Amino acid sequence: MTVSDADAARALADGRLVILPTETVYGLAADAGNAVAVAAIFEAKGRPRFNPLIAHVADAVQAEAVAVFDAQARALAEAFWPGPLTIVAPLRDRDRVCDLARAGLDSVAVRVPGHARARAIIAAFGRPVVAPSANRSGRPSPTTFADAVEETGTFAGVLIDGGDCAVGVESTVVSVLDGRVSLLRPGSVTREEIEAVVGPLARFGQGDGEGHRSPGRMALHYAPDAPVRIEAEAARPGEILLGFGPGVGDPRWSLSAAGDLREAAANLFRRLREADRERPTGIAVSPIPPHGLGEAINDRLRRAAGFVG
Repeated sequence: MTVSDADAARALADGRLVILPTETVYGLAADAGNAVAVAAIFEAKGRPRFNPLIAHVADAVQAEAVAVFDAQARALAEAFWPGPLTIVAPLRDRDRVCDLARAGLDSVAVRVPGHARARAIIAAFGRPVVAPSANRSGRPSPTTFADAVEETGTFAGVLIDGGDCAVGVESTVVSVLDGRVSLLRPGSVTREEIEAVVGPLARFGQGDGEGHRSPGRMALHYAPDAPVRIEAEAARPGEILLGFGPGVGDPRWSLSAAGDLREAAANLFRRLREADRERPTGIAVSPIPPHGLGEAINDRLRRAAGFVG
């Protein structure tokens, strides 16, 4: 059955949840201003309520209706939107993004997704939409329609198949508050790309005091059932090795045989899920270079392993 943008917009207006494709991961979406619908997302995911949600908007004009942007925020929006960058800025309108969605904060996280279908649905709805990853809390994010349906499809009134997610890891999150830009969560928009626009960022993970404003910062997150071992040179008995680089491990499980970080990011959560279905004693992952997009991949892997250092 084909679902139109108008059908999805009506479901959101009725307070129902929608499986929504984005370029990063699949989201479980609801009207950002409807506290009852937002509560249904937290219940479906088993998500802690102190963990804020990102408001997805159709364009920068809609973003500035809910958030106060300074010159730095506007420069970032112009450089990277539509796309996988989330900007945390002071709240302008608390009715459009309810307190529960913001975890009661005086800031709001907003982004314009790069996926054309997602933007079309949000534009048809006419208001911000929260859309955290469509997985049960703590699990690997779904990057295929089938995985999204398996995780939380029973809670959604409408399910949109937008194909496989091109990016494969959640958006980069930066805060733009009090004239300072801080990296709260690494993603496919890299530190180097952001610094080319706004200059040096606060060092990630060194106590900039704003981490609570971003989703996805729990120590154990993105985790399959099997234990994850990172920076592994080889698999132990019973483990599956997710290799990176030429000739590393079984090609079936490689994140990128060519050693390409974008390919590795796109494959990361899908490979973790596929390996987990084999019920191994553990999932080992080859070392991933720390630069560029490798910062985001390593962040997700450390949290999947329950280690953040």
